[in-house]
Amino acid sequence: MEETTPTTVSQLLASLAAERTRKLSIEHILEAFGDRAFGALLFVFAAPIIVPLPPGVSALLGAPLLFVTSQWMLGRSKLWLPQAIRRRSISMSDYRSLLEKLAPHLEKLERRLRPRLRFLFNRIGDRIAGAVCFLLALIVFMPIPFGNMLPSLAIAAFGIGSFARDGVAVLFGWVAALLSIAVLVLLSQAIWAGVVAFVSTVAEIF
Repeated sequence: MEETTPTTVSQLLASLAAERTRKLSIEHILEAFGDRAFGALLFVFAAPIIVPLPPGVSALLGAPLLFVTSQWMLGRSKLWLPQAIRRRSISMSDYRSLLEKLAPHLEKLERRLRPRLRFLFNRIGDRIAGAVCFLLALIVFMPIPFGNMLPSLAIAAFGIGSFARDGVAVLFGWVAALLSIAVLVLLSQAIWAGVVAFVSTVAEIF
């Protein structure tokens, strides 16, 4: 029987889960996605951060996001990652467990995706989207409690939209990105107001 070449993110992820190996490295994932690595890896690294994760995990996934988004912003045709990140790996059992939770939602999403609004995909549009995703990746990398979920959703939407050439998904990413920035501004104002109030209280005491 002739094998079917994986054409969706879920199929590519499933093909990796079927391999007989104890660990799965980022380099292996890069090889699997090939020339579609930018959009696919944006989704792969950002999607798990949408849900609450243990402390430090968002920073671990955020580091590769910074490299991917910065190169997308610069218009590179081929993705480069340093060996330190390429060698990072997770156990195959953990990967399969994560995929088991993610796959049903991803497959449901992919059934709605289709090439449309293709005018959004061009050299200038990709660079602007890359710049926005790089800014969002910086936010994800910062230790803000629950502050990285919405930016991660935006990056994941940009990624899956780019992979499937679905402009509607990309537009959703833009909406989520604008909301992320608005929330960050509100949080920064609240944090600054709290610092000012604390300093004023201390000054009154002394």
